[in-house]
Amino acid sequence: MSMLKITARDAATGPVLEVSGDLDYRNATRLRERVTATVLRPGQRLILDLSGLEFCDSSGISALIAAHHHATTLGANVALAAVPAPTLRILRLIGLDTIIPLHPDSDPAALA
Repeated sequence: MSMLKITARDAATGPVLEVSGDLDYRNATRLRERVTATVLRPGQRLILDLSGLEFCDSSGISALIAAHHHATTLGANVALAAVPAPTLRILRLIGLDTIIPLHPDSDPAALA
C-alpha cells in the first residue's frame, strides 16, 4: 500500500497533475477533489501524468472518468501521460483509450 501523492505544475496547454502511489478505493476521492479544485479554462488540456502510479483499481478508473467529465463540462479536455502497463491494459480493455488520449510522457501530451 502506497500513499497517493498529487503534485501540480503548469504546461503551455494547461495544468498537469502528477499522480503517484496507489489510486484505489481509499483515496480516489482525493484525485476527484484535486481535479475539481484545478482551474480549467475552455480549450485547455488537463494532463494527468501517471508515471508514478503504482496501483489503480476500479475506483481509480472511475476517478479518471470523472476527470474527463469534469474537464469536458468546462470546455476543456484531459490527456493521460506515462500510463503504467497494468493500468494501460485495463484502459484498453474497457475502451477508455478511445475516449481519453494517451501519451508516452507528459511533455508530448502538453504539446499535442
